[in-house]
Amino acid sequence: MTVLSAQNITKTYGGVTALADGSLNVEPGSVHALLGENGAGKSTMVKVLSGTIRPDSGTLTLDGSPVAFHSTADAVGHGVAVVSQELNLFPDLDIIANLFPLREPRRGPFLNRGAMVEAARPILSELGLNVDLRTLVRELSLGQRQLVEICRALLTKPRVLILDEPTSALDRDGSDRLLGILQVLRDRQVGVVFVSHILEEVMQLCDTITVLRDGRTVLSGADRANLEIDDIVSAMLGPRPEAVAAAEAAPRTVRSEIELNLRDVSVDDVLTGVNLQVHAGEIVGVTGLAGAGHLAVLELVAGLRRPTSGTVRLPGDRPVPRGLRRAIGAGVAVVSGDRRGRGLMLDQPIWQNIGQVRSVGLSRDGLVVRGGALRNRARGHVDRLRIRCRDVEQRVGLLSGGNQQKVVLAKWLDASPTVLLLDDPTRGVDVGAKAEIHDLIRTAADDGAVVLLASTDLEELTTACDRVLVFHRGRVVAHLSGSDLDQHTIVRISNTGNGN
Repeated sequence: MTVLSAQNITKTYGGVTALADGSLNVEPGSVHALLGENGAGKSTMVKVLSGTIRPDSGTLTLDGSPVAFHSTADAVGHGVAVVSQELNLFPDLDIIANLFPLREPRRGPFLNRGAMVEAARPILSELGLNVDLRTLVRELSLGQRQLVEICRALLTKPRVLILDEPTSALDRDGSDRLLGILQVLRDRQVGVVFVSHILEEVMQLCDTITVLRDGRTVLSGADRANLEIDDIVSAMLGPRPEAVAAAEAAPRTVRSEIELNLRDVSVDDVLTGVNLQVHAGEIVGVTGLAGAGHLAVLELVAGLRRPTSGTVRLPGDRPVPRGLRRAIGAGVAVVSGDRRGRGLMLDQPIWQNIGQVRSVGLSRDGLVVRGGALRNRARGHVDRLRIRCRDVEQRVGLLSGGNQQKVVLAKWLDASPTVLLLDDPTRGVDVGAKAEIHDLIRTAADDGAVVLLASTDLEELTTACDRVLVFHRGRVVAHLSGSDLDQHTIVRISNTGNGN
C-alpha cells in the first residue's frame, strides 16, 4: 500500500509555474528517487510533501486518506520528515540541543538530557558521528553538520523520510554509512524519497525512480532495475538533438599561444594529474558533479589553493601569486554567481560597486580616489553593458538580479583582467539577462582575455563555451567540443566517468 501519494500537484509563483500536474507515490520500505534538472520542480515537490508550502491544486494522501500539511511540524506530526540540503541548525547550540528542538524530553520542569543522549547516541553511532554531544554545532565540519540533521530527522521515527541531496557534503565514508542507514530504513518499512543529482548513486541504492521535467512528471515510479543512466538522462533533458553547436555566436579568433597552463596538477584528495590549457580569446568550461574537482581548478588559478604537485602558469608564463588579493593584482578576476553574498555591496550606489576592484582594491587611480572620475567610468560601463538603472547613484540592491550580475561583471572588467574566472555567472537571472551576460563574456574573450567558466547550467556550458572539460573524481575524463558538446553527453560522463 502506498504510504504517501502526491497527485496532480500544481504550484505557481507570480505567474511562473513551478509544478504542473506533478505526481509521486512513496511505498513503505522503498527508496524512491526524485530526479530532474535545475528548475524541473524537485524543490517545489519536496516543499509540498514536507508541509513547507501548500499546492495551488492537486491532492496529498497519507495511507489512502486525504491530508493537508499546514507546516513542517504538522508534516512531522503525521510522520513525514525532511533533511534539507540547506541545513537548519543552530550553530551556537550543542549537538543535543539541535537534535530535539522544541520537543525536548523533560523530567518535571527540567530538561532530561540523559534521555536525549540515550535516544540519540545509537543513531549517531550508526551514522558514524562519534563526537562529544556537548560540542557546539559551529565547531563541526559541514559533513558532520549534515549527519546531525539526518539524525534529528530519524529521531522523529518518520514513516516517510525525504532526503534532499543528503550526500552533497559527505565524504565517501559518510556516504557509505548513509547507504547502510537506508537499508535499515527499508527494514523498518520507512518510505524514503531520495533527491540527488548523482545518478551513479541513485542506480546503486534506489528502488524506483520518478523524473520531473519543466514541472511535469515525465517518468513515474519506474523500476530502477529496468533503467540505464542514459534512460534517466533522456527523461531529464528530453529527446537528444541530432547536433548541437558549441556556441550560437560566430567562431572567435583564438590565439595560438597558451595563456593559462596547468601541467600535471594534483591536489591531495581533490585533483590528480590535471592538464588544462586555455588560449587567449577562448572560453573553456569546466564541469562535473559536486566534489568532482572542477571548482578546485578555479581556486588554484585564483591563488586560493596551492598544488601538491605540478605547475599553474598565468599569461606571460607567470606563476600564480599566493592569495586572492595578489592574484587579482596579477590580472585575475573572479566572478561569482553569489552576487549578494560575495559580489556586491547592496546598500551602496552602482558607481562605488564598479570602482571597488580597480580603484579601491588595486589603487590604480592613485591614493586619492576621486568620485567624479569613478562616476564617469561607471557611466561608460553602464552604457556598454546595458545596465538598466535610473543612474549610477542608484543603490545596487534596487536593481533586478540580471542587472546586479552585470554590475558584478563591470566591477571586474573595470580592472582589465587577463584571466576571467566565472563560477555560475548567470545563476538566478532571467533568460534575456543571461543572453546579454553571455555576450559580455564573449566580448571579453574577443578582447583577449582567458576565460574559464564553471557552471551548473548545462545550456550555458553548451552555448557559451568553445569546449568543455568534464571532471570525475578529481580527473579530467573528457574534452568536449563541436558536435560532441551537448547536454546529454555532459550529464552521462559526469555521472559515469566514461568519456568514450
